[in-house]
Amino acid sequence: MVRWAAFSCLLVPVVLVVYGTSFGGAAVATLGLAAVTAACRVLLRHSEKAERAAARVLAEDRPQASGPSGHRGRHSRGGAGSHRGCHSPSGVSPQD
Repeated sequence: MVRWAAFSCLLVPVVLVVYGTSFGGAAVATLGLAAVTAACRVLLRHSEKAERAAARVLAEDRPQASGPSGHRGRHSRGGAGSHRGCHSPSGVSPQD
């Protein structure tokens, strides 16, 4: 993104001069665009550093998986009759 901004800093003054703006006006436009580009680059890098630092803090705070967990898996059974649709021993659901 910063490369496109730098490219526009070079392209805009050329276009301004071609369309009749003075060299002084094009130079001022170039300086203004360069200042905005530099400020955006600084803010972008600061944001990326803060994001990396936050991700590092979250990774350090995350508990490590040690030992068996309470979840047994998608298809495992917890015990007799604990799953949905429990049928009676005859294989037919009881009717009310």
